Amino acid sequence: MEDTKPVRIKSISEFHRLRGLSKPEHPLISIVTKDDFIGLPGQSTMNAVFDFYFIALKRMAGVKYRYGQLHYDFEDNGVLFFMSPDQILNIEISEKEDAPESSGWILLIHPDFIWNTPLAKSIKQYDFFDYSVNEALLLSEKEEITLNGIIENIRQEYGANIDKFSKRIIISHVEALLNYSERFYNRQFITREKANHQLLERLEKLLTGYFKNEDLISEGLPTVQYVAEKLNVSPGYLGSLLRTLTGQNTQQHIHNKLMERAKERISTTDLSMSEIAYELGFEHVQSFSKFFKAKANVSPLKFRQSFN
Repeated sequence: MEDTKPVRIKSISEFHRLRGLSKPEHPLISIVTKDDFIGLPGQSTMNAVFDFYFIALKRMAGVKYRYGQLHYDFEDNGVLFFMSPDQILNIEISEKEDAPESSGWILLIHPDFIWNTPLAKSIKQYDFFDYSVNEALLLSEKEEITLNGIIENIRQEYGANIDKFSKRIIISHVEALLNYSERFYNRQFITREKANHQLLERLEKLLTGYFKNEDLISEGLPTVQYVAEKLNVSPGYLGSLLRTLTGQNTQQHIHNKLMERAKERISTTDLSMSEIAYELGFEHVQSFSKFFKAKANVSPLKFRQSFN
């Protein structure tokens, strides 16, 4: 399928209209089920940018999602993924007539709904809104039941008579959904041990190779974005994984590898500190000395003297 220019969907009401749904019960928050979402007759794709948060739990045969250049098939597992405003989502609707029964839901939240609430700030702290679809959360049956219960509570609250407590209660349920999701992601990082440790090994190999060639001189220190792209994961997912497994984020891993290389050059060569700083991508020796002392609690010169 050829890429087409994405359609910007500015409101939840517009989303409902484009998908052939009835008007949402609330203009700023809506829950759409899989029966609603399959699409209009003859409509096989949807390429869109949303102006609202999009949280989907899908167990849908015949539906494939693409985020960037990555595809994910939802036929086998209950899978949860998150999108914040301005991200692009591509959906391909299969024409298979023998597709098995599917299930799932989509929670749509416009930023105006959480405006001027603590969630408006805290929602930016949930890294999984920056994950790619292939980094989605694979749910156990028990976890799926937990989240389905929260969604049902949200649906009942906004579907009832709205009063002064409704918004606060709905937001508390959304916060619970996000906190449970963060817990389940943490579980996934730990239980997918083999795949995650392979990623750590690839990270170690990547950084070791980078610091041993001349990339530092020509390109400078590797950025978090560069490392993530080389590992074919999103920066947010890589940082979350590393914090869970090692207690350190990606930037700290880069700095650790830089320190290893710096200590090696200081202790095994007669190069001046200016030459070593240049090799390691620092423009000024003062910056290198400050960095080294902050990490090792000793200046580069005193570190060298300890080997004499």
